[in-house]
Amino acid sequence: MAVTSLFVVPTAAPAQAERVEQVDRKDPADLTALRKEAEKSAKELEDATKALEKRRADIAAAEKQLTGKLKALQDAEAKLAVIRQPVSQMAELLYEQPVGADGVTSFLSGDASADTLRAMANTSHIVANRQLVVERTSTLYKETERLAAEAQELRASNMLAEAQMAAEIDTLRQRSDKIVKSLTAALVKMGIKVDKVGRAALGCNPLRAATANGYPNGLIPKAMLCPLQQKGHSLRADATIAFVSLNEAYRRRFGKQICVTDAYRNLAEQQSIYYRRPGFAAVPGRSNHGLGLAVDLCGGVERFRSVEFVWMEKNSKKYGWFHPSWAYSSPFEPWHWEYDPKIDSVL
Repeated sequence: MAVTSLFVVPTAAPAQAERVEQVDRKDPADLTALRKEAEKSAKELEDATKALEKRRADIAAAEKQLTGKLKALQDAEAKLAVIRQPVSQMAELLYEQPVGADGVTSFLSGDASADTLRAMANTSHIVANRQLVVERTSTLYKETERLAAEAQELRASNMLAEAQMAAEIDTLRQRSDKIVKSLTAALVKMGIKVDKVGRAALGCNPLRAATANGYPNGLIPKAMLCPLQQKGHSLRADATIAFVSLNEAYRRRFGKQICVTDAYRNLAEQQSIYYRRPGFAAVPGRSNHGLGLAVDLCGGVERFRSVEFVWMEKNSKKYGWFHPSWAYSSPFEPWHWEYDPKIDSVL
């Protein structure tokens, strides 16, 4: 369907107008479903990123534990070296003072000399200590083997976890990119203007919405905003996508697009309106217009309790848009509408 047929009020014969209306009721882009899918994808990617950060923290803790085990392994080997040293010294002493057959005979007959008795005592001590050392050495060897195995297992687990995380994030990102491309194509089909290489479409990526929050009120870069079908106006990505869906529903009901007089305002524009219309504009830096989350409407919506206003009250929340309570009285602004991404997610 040509783009122009989406926005021109039918002037043909009744039968032809009916056919156009039937075509219009079928959303060729299924923008609402795409928007929700993109938001779901964004949430999944956000959750996966948080899980990635947590898992990386766990890996860092595991690496710290691994370092501790390797240090324990090094300490165990040092202990083995210390234990072996006295045994070696005793063996050398025994070699210097051997206990021969004569020594044993004289020991048994009670005529052993002091040297013989000392050598025999050293021999007994070496045997006892050797048995103790063997036991302790065996225990330490088992401990070192256990530590080495745990260290190897930790290292392998960390490498596997990193690989799994990379694969999960890559899969989610590819899926998200695919959905965003479909969404961008649908927006273009429905009248959103982007440049030939699609750079302007980056501002229509719902994943950029959270990034736009990082900028001060009224100072969001143009590249972070998504244009509306209404020329010269733009909003934050998620707000634009929702507004386009709302606009299509409105057009099917009234045969025309929603009339917009204002959307995102930079800080200078907000200051100008604030000083020109005191009491009818928020303090600069505090307006939802400066966040790309508010519009001022015309074409009948600006008249309280008009058919258009009542329709908006009844239907806008399905798309995340609402008329704030303060705008009913203080100050009275029936034309002012705001976007909250949480609204249509709970309906």
